[in-house]
Amino acid sequence: MKSLNRRKFLQYCSSLAAVMGLEATAIPSLYKAVAQMAKGRAPVLWLQGQSCSGCSVSLLNSIDPGPAQILTNYLSLGFHSTLSASSGHMSMEIINSMIEEGGFLLVIEGSIPARMPMACVVGGEPFTDQVSRAAKKAKAVIAYGTCASFGGIPASENNPTGACGVAEYLKSAGISTPVISLPGCPAHPDWLVGSLLYTLRFGLPKLDEFNRPVMFFGKLLHDQCPRFADYEREKFATTFSDEGCLFRLGCMGPNTHTDCTLRLWNTRTNSCIKAGAPCIGCTMPNFSAKASFPFYRKRELLNPPVKEG
Repeated sequence: MKSLNRRKFLQYCSSLAAVMGLEATAIPSLYKAVAQMAKGRAPVLWLQGQSCSGCSVSLLNSIDPGPAQILTNYLSLGFHSTLSASSGHMSMEIINSMIEEGGFLLVIEGSIPARMPMACVVGGEPFTDQVSRAAKKAKAVIAYGTCASFGGIPASENNPTGACGVAEYLKSAGISTPVISLPGCPAHPDWLVGSLLYTLRFGLPKLDEFNRPVMFFGKLLHDQCPRFADYEREKFATTFSDEGCLFRLGCMGPNTHTDCTLRLWNTRTNSCIKAGAPCIGCTMPNFSAKASFPFYRKRELLNPPVKEG
């Protein structure tokens, strides 16, 4: 990333503006934001709670130049339990020194075990306490992934840990640091990079009622679906290999706010619906919350999708 010439760098900023749904007039400001990163003025502390690390894997699986390069070359990534070379006491020294200094952007991956603090312990400290200490000293908190945003699968009905999302936990702890929620199982790397850049240059992005950036989660997936014409013509697939709208196979697109079908995954190659699988609503606040939540459904005319909330 540091080897990019000015022309390519501006092209990269232009693509970032497009990713974030910004006008061309925002490109100079994004240029300044990334330049600010290059001077080491954007320290990031990444903490992981109850998670599978899938969002970290998603972040690394990006196009060149991608978020992984930004996080290693431009943001001062102080600590990441999956990516950092340090471990043991050295890791805790880095975490504690960053928290003590403050002024960083805190990224949290995974849910918070609110009712069972000892279910997740980092360096002998309950994760709940570590998150509280870090959030109080952070400029902003970014909940990356559905687990961090809303609790996700660890917070499913009957779980013993009382797992919850970051915003819910901080509110219950009386911590007022602003939270940006980027749900997704896993979350797309563009959502994180775009949110970090926007926050650095413009402040908090416009958020919806669930703390999600409107620039990424402001529209229904259904309205951006490549099979929308099939839905309008009532051409419905009856098996996963069929052409046609996937609604009767349980697609949650009509109730899910996200831009997956436009953004695409795996270096802009594919999306769930493009691959023939219905949307399972992984960016919804109630995703997997109930034991009865089915990932795949049939007979949707008799059982319409649940709504967000």
